[in-house]
Amino acid sequence: MSEVILDTITGKSTATTITIGSTPVVSASANSMTIRGEGSAQTSIQQGLAKQWIQLVDTGSISTADSFNVTGLTDNGTGDYSVTIANDMANANYSLGGMVTDYHIVDKNAASNGSGSQTNSAGAYTIACFRVASTDGSRAFLDENRVHVQVFGDLA
Repeated sequence: MSEVILDTITGKSTATTITIGSTPVVSASANSMTIRGEGSAQTSIQQGLAKQWIQLVDTGSISTADSFNVTGLTDNGTGDYSVTIANDMANANYSLGGMVTDYHIVDKNAASNGSGSQTNSAGAYTIACFRVASTDGSRAFLDENRVHVQVFGDLA
């Protein structure tokens, strides 16, 4: 087996394909790298990574069980939380997804039909946990023991 030990690799001035095993890793431009995904499709390493995530716990007072790229967590009231992102997103048009047990996470300002304007900013977002009544569709906001949220998009 061969071993290469070095401190710096200097690339060429144009895009370079590097193969590790049988997987080509392609540097297309500065700060952009792709890798072959399933089959022959290329996927962007930067675009495919979660830029922020949090697992918060609410047992009377909220705390972060674990997180990445989070600097603040605020309890705005029953089932209503604000999360501050440490390294801002490029804009407010990122993808925000999440899960809680038996409840829904949506923009807290959305109408009861689930539509409404987002209150996300590049550096923060709000989430709400509620149960929808099956009889009349009304919402009951409540504190959930575990809330999981992920952010995908471009960092600033």
